[in-house]
Parts: sequence; structure tokens; C-alpha cells
Amino acid sequence: MKWTEISFLTTNEAVEAVTNVFHEAGASGVVIEDSTEIVKERKDQFGEIYALNPNDYPTNGVVVKAYLPAFSFLAETVEEIKLALANLKNFDINIGDQVLQTNLVDEEDWATAWKQYYHPVKISERFTIVPTWESYQPVSTDELIIELDPGMAFGTGTHPTTVMCLQALEKVVKKGDTVVDVGTGSGVLAIGAALLGARKVHALDLDEVAVKSALENVELNKVDHIIDVFHGNLLDSIHEPSDIVVGNLLAEIIMSFTDNAYSIVKPGGKYITSGIIGFKKDEVKQALEKSGFVIEEVLMMEDWVAIIASRP
Repeated sequence: MKWTEISFLTTNEAVEAVTNVFHEAGASGVVIEDSTEIVKERKDQFGEIYALNPNDYPTNGVVVKAYLPAFSFLAETVEEIKLALANLKNFDINIGDQVLQTNLVDEEDWATAWKQYYHPVKISERFTIVPTWESYQPVSTDELIIELDPGMAFGTGTHPTTVMCLQALEKVVKKGDTVVDVGTGSGVLAIGAALLGARKVHALDLDEVAVKSALENVELNKVDHIIDVFHGNLLDSIHEPSDIVVGNLLAEIIMSFTDNAYSIVKPGGKYITSGIIGFKKDEVKQALEKSGFVIEEVLMMEDWVAIIASRP
């Protein structure tokens, strides 16, 4: 299906009114590209602030974009939109230079274009991540293949934090272990643990979309008899001790439930944490140690950190 992107360069004052015009024309939502976003100062709450690309924003003003199906009466609809936008001046609304542009967009570009950058990748001694739409032949007899379709959930398996978690699991999982995967996303860590020989894996996520994606990937990898995927907030719904807990989360979240994690990890068990930006490493280590964990190993990849800790 083809869509028509309608973009209108306007002012901050007129954004709400322009958005209403697009909604009235049949758009179910809008994209707002505000030039002031580049210079805004934000509180770095979770260590996840990153630089915005100026090329993604107008040099001045605000661009409001809407998407309409490329139907036969589109030209008439665009003219009606132009008239409605011009009419906003009658309400003493400064709408700017009234620059309106249209562009034909193929829906497939949004849905699948990213897949061309996602190919099989070997991420550890044994693990290879293979997207479901790619064919792949193992190169060694002990290679572990994780087939993955991340869908709308976080986790292609190739981000440094995920790679380090899988490498850590490869070091610590023993046949027959029980594992809890907190914030499972696409389910990649839970699947990895199951393939390494875990007897039972509990995979949790607060996002219902992630739960659905993880369930599909677990079935795809034929480990649904080992992995239970369910909706849950951190470790609130886990009451049985586990040999291993793994959480690829943000540093602030990890530090918020270290005591709970300590109570779930069996004596002699391991707690693997990642999603930690470099400058938060010492804070997370201190929080883990304060709860009673012993830091065994710190892994680093690019600007990211993973920690393997144990409960004595």
C-alpha cells in the first residue's frame, strides 16, 4: 500500500491547530519535527541521553507530517487541507510561511527496510543470531543458533549489552540450572539460557508487545517446554529461588531492586546485569555489593558494561 506524506512547515504556536486539520482530513496521527529539540536541555535520568542529528530537524520552525492513503481523491483532499490551514489565520494564529509538501511513500519501506541491515552474526564462542528471514548453515558442531524476529520488541541480539549477557550466560549456565530473565524483550537471553542446558527459564517483561514477541521467538526456537514467558514487573512475581538471574536493563532500574535480586538468587548462584552505560559502572557495582553480591567479572564493549556477580 502506498501513502502520501503531507508535511507543513509552521510555528510552535500553530502546531496544535495544524495537527487538528490533519486529523480532520483523515490522518490517524502526526509526526512533529521541532527545530528547538536540538537545543533543549534534558535531565539525564537514566543515562540514556544521546545526541540528536540536526539533519532530522528543520533549521527553524516546526514541521508537522501526516500520512494519508494514496487514494484517487487525494488531490482534492490536499486542496481542502491547504484551505483549512490558510483559514487558521482568521483565528489570529501565526502559521508561518505556509510551506506544504507532499511525498509518495511505500508502506513496505517502514515495515521491512531495516531488515536489510540485519544478517546472521556470530556473537560468542558458540552463539550465532540468525534472523528468521535469512538462511544459515552452522559452521561447527557445537554452534548454538538463535533464530530471532524482534518485531516491535527490543532485542535483535546484536546490541553490545545483549552480546555481553549471552557471553556471560555461556560462562555460567550449567545443565539443569533454573534461570530468570528480567525484561526479556524479544526473548533472546531466555532462549540462549535454554539452549545452554537450563532446565527451566522464567522470562518476564512489563511490555505486552515484548511478551508477545518473546512467546513467538521461544516457539520458533522450539524451547517453549523450557521457557515460561509472562507479563511481570521486575522480580515482583518471582518467589522461588533461582540459580541465575539475568537482567539487561538500565543502570537506574538495576540499582532499584538489587535487594530483591539477592533474595531470588540461590547461594552460590549468579546475577548477570547489563544495559549499564560506562560512567554508571561504579554506582551499579556499589549497589550490588551493598545488597551482598560479590563482583566476579566486569565485561566491557564499546561504551557499555555487563557485570557477573555471585551470591556467596
